[in-house]
Amino acid sequence: MNRGGFSWKRAVGITRAKNKISRATGIPLTKSGRQRKIGKIVSGGGCALTVLAMGAAVLALLSWVSL
Repeated sequence: MNRGGFSWKRAVGITRAKNKISRATGIPLTKSGRQRKIGKIVSGGGCALTVLAMGAAVLALLSWVSL
């Protein structure tokens, strides 16, 4: 079982500094974190498929009402 190990970045304080920067700015410093944040913004915080389905339903309802 992996119990961690020694990390020179944690020992020097780089990890804590990066964490403080991310929390202060609200922008993740990791690539995957930035992609997750952009994905949530684009999809409105939910599944993109759900958002698209709701948009299609609203458009269908608007076109039906205008007839």
